[in-house]
Amino acid sequence: METEPFIRRYRPSDRARLADICVRTAHEGGDASGIYPEPELMPVIFAYPYVELEPEFAFVLDDGTGAVGYVLGAPDTAGFAARFRAEWLPRVAERFPAPTGEAATPSESMAILLHTPERMVHEELADHPAHLHIDLLPPWQGRGHGRALIRTLLTALHEHGVPTVHLCMVRTNTPARAFYDRMGFTQLSVPDPGPVWYLGRPTDQGMSPGATAAVESGAGAPGL
Repeated sequence: METEPFIRRYRPSDRARLADICVRTAHEGGDASGIYPEPELMPVIFAYPYVELEPEFAFVLDDGTGAVGYVLGAPDTAGFAARFRAEWLPRVAERFPAPTGEAATPSESMAILLHTPERMVHEELADHPAHLHIDLLPPWQGRGHGRALIRTLLTALHEHGVPTVHLCMVRTNTPARAFYDRMGFTQLSVPDPGPVWYLGRPTDQGMSPGATAAVESGAGAPGL
């Protein structure tokens, strides 16, 4: 009998699956394995540090054989960036050194991101202290699992006392933008953000999609 997919907390035994999902969704929502020769590079930046430093905010979608998607969060982005530098970077810096000059390859561009965790911190996002990453393998997209994962993390953040959350996404992934819009995320203003959008919303799922501004003032992947 086929097992109904379910959401649970991340376990250390999910690590290989986590890495595979990360790589297979890392290029504008698609497979990045042909772009970055080192398969551990993207997980070292965008997946592993979350389950190591913030395991309480790491959830996976399990199809009965293991993880096929995940949502990862950090309740305090500034604090997470500081811990990334102090606790995570020393463990991986030798394996993935920063380039000595301008990045000449996609991998070197990613290595620069690895070595500059402070890039995650923007004064304009201070009213949205938490951030998240969500990825689902293609067969599990468009079936409501992305919504369920987001809602699970929102609940965890809200129960932790975090009022708002943000995410960063590449502008070319327009189906993912449509998904986030449906989930109540709205665009946040960050000067010169590059080829990305910053989106945010309240963690209180009882609040309307347009309620983020009230929270700020103190008043109140395709088909994921």
